[in-house]
Amino acid sequence: MSNTHDPLGWHGTTILCVRRDGRVAMAGDGQVSLGQTVVKNNARKVRRIANGRVLAGFAGATADAFTLLERLEAKLERFPDQLERACVELAKDWRTDRYLRRLEALLAVADKDRSLLLTGQGDVLEPEDSIIGIGSGGNFALAAARALMTVDGIAAEEICRRSMKIAGDICVYTNGNFCLETLP
Repeated sequence: MSNTHDPLGWHGTTILCVRRDGRVAMAGDGQVSLGQTVVKNNARKVRRIANGRVLAGFAGATADAFTLLERLEAKLERFPDQLERACVELAKDWRTDRYLRRLEALLAVADKDRSLLLTGQGDVLEPEDSIIGIGSGGNFALAAARALMTVDGIAAEEICRRSMKIAGDICVYTNGNFCLETLP
């Protein structure tokens, strides 16, 4: 699932996070690929953590992502309702810890106030337009979501649905079987 020459170019998933009109929607496709073979169609790559207050989506190695999600939950317990602080603390650990440094995943996380992208290079990024797209179909979903944001009256959930459909139609590592989670 990873490409060691391009650490941000993992394939095998699409995660999209959209924030609009006080609502946050995050979607992840269900396809898991091993090389050129689809081994699963209904994986859940978007989860609720921190007692449902935070949405988290992952791209990359599944075991690595789960390790990072567990660490993020621990940071959120230590810093409740401080998503940015918890993410910065996780990013510091991820960058400096010998074990964590080897983990190959990207995380998109969002609470009621912020949407953040975390990388193993120590980055905690908040996009200007409140849209995050990661994984092999992430750029397709991101482009579609940005275009749909210009249309009035479309909710964050619908932007996610339409954008994920477009990504699934373009990216061979993304399917149309996605899960969608929202926060008010």
